[in-house]
Amino acid sequence: MISTILTLVRKEITGFRKDRTAVMLTFLVPIVLIYIFGNVFGVNRSSSGPSGIPLAIVAPEGSPAINSVVAALAAEEAFSVRRTWTDEAGVQHPFTEERVRADIHDNRLRFALVFPDDALSDTRFGLRVRLLYNPRNDIETQTVMGLLQKNIYTAAPTFLFASLRKSAENAIGVEDTAKFYDNIADAVSTAFKIDREELRSAMKEDANPFAGTGAGGGAEDFMKRIVDIQQEQLTGKEVKNAAATRMVGGWAIMFLLFSVTGSSTSLFDEKKAGIFNRLLSMPVTRAQILWSKFTFNVLMGLAQLLFLFIAGKVLFGIDVTSNLAALVLVCVCAASACTAFGMLLAAVSKSTAAASGLGTFLILTMSAVGGAWFPVSFMPEFLQTVSKLTLVYWAQEGFIAALWAGSGIVEMLPILGVLLGMTAVLNTISLVLFRRGSMFS
Repeated sequence: MISTILTLVRKEITGFRKDRTAVMLTFLVPIVLIYIFGNVFGVNRSSSGPSGIPLAIVAPEGSPAINSVVAALAAEEAFSVRRTWTDEAGVQHPFTEERVRADIHDNRLRFALVFPDDALSDTRFGLRVRLLYNPRNDIETQTVMGLLQKNIYTAAPTFLFASLRKSAENAIGVEDTAKFYDNIADAVSTAFKIDREELRSAMKEDANPFAGTGAGGGAEDFMKRIVDIQQEQLTGKEVKNAAATRMVGGWAIMFLLFSVTGSSTSLFDEKKAGIFNRLLSMPVTRAQILWSKFTFNVLMGLAQLLFLFIAGKVLFGIDVTSNLAALVLVCVCAASACTAFGMLLAAVSKSTAAASGLGTFLILTMSAVGGAWFPVSFMPEFLQTVSKLTLVYWAQEGFIAALWAGSGIVEMLPILGVLLGMTAVLNTISLVLFRRGSMFS
């Protein structure tokens, strides 16, 4: 009895090993998703959270205090601090407020920190700075704001002493201010056992005299009174139900991929039923069969996307009508790219099961990497680069541009061009493989 059971178990193992789809879904898919989630939540990094988020800086030159704040932000892993932009001729220019506002509106940037000329005023104690932002992803935005406050407050003693020195010099003169600082240095060096000359030198250079001493903890409320961080949202202010508007596109494109993949792989069922042989016996070519399948799936994909967005309007109040023409155009391009992806799966697979298994693996991976589940900025920078190769990423960019930013069709041409380019490439590969394969024989 035991030997019979063991023989049957070996039979099951042999069958499982031969089923590549089952092996892939059992082992490969979990490993890939675990790797992606592990990187998102900081398993392979020094800290969890975003990385490499572009942060534009508009600041006057020559201020040591402001430069110390910018240096603190540049040292933060979450940010990629930029003080210049490059024109079409390759020439770099310092960021201006007008430039960053335009870049945020066009989604070339999402965050910019503007230090006005009077950020450190001679007549006011403290720092004034303005944050311009596009909160197209709430998790990312809240994280960025928290990190900005942390780094600015950490660097606060530097510009506080700079501001204090300027105010004192205006009030009592340079010589009396120097004597006042001498007295502070004497008192602090005695109380905290700090080298008096190093402390006095730091004061002269507007550096942080308490750096490394452990002094100054629990001062966040005080810092909020001294550091005035003004916030200005530039896009999405009129969006109804911002959270749903941000999320609906990612989930819609993932469900569409599953739908059109299943529909495209129905080619295998039609082959088994002998439908292709009957069609080819008539004045119908292989290319015409494939184009009819492609057209049908694009129409079905368009209908599904529009239905999901209408459902979002009914259930969550998402505004899908104010920019309807742009939204429909994105849906057409996204449905075309998804259908081309499904056709490619059918072309490279030998059976419906193989196509479904490979499709599940690729769709889940693209959804995770492409930003359908969580912000792309929470992944390592190399995965952020990979995300731009997925149709999920570009479809979401199109939906966000139409629903969140209210972009016109002309503004969205680059996104639409990428989606149509993906469609053309995938369809070309599929046609070549279908002609060489045995799908119709």
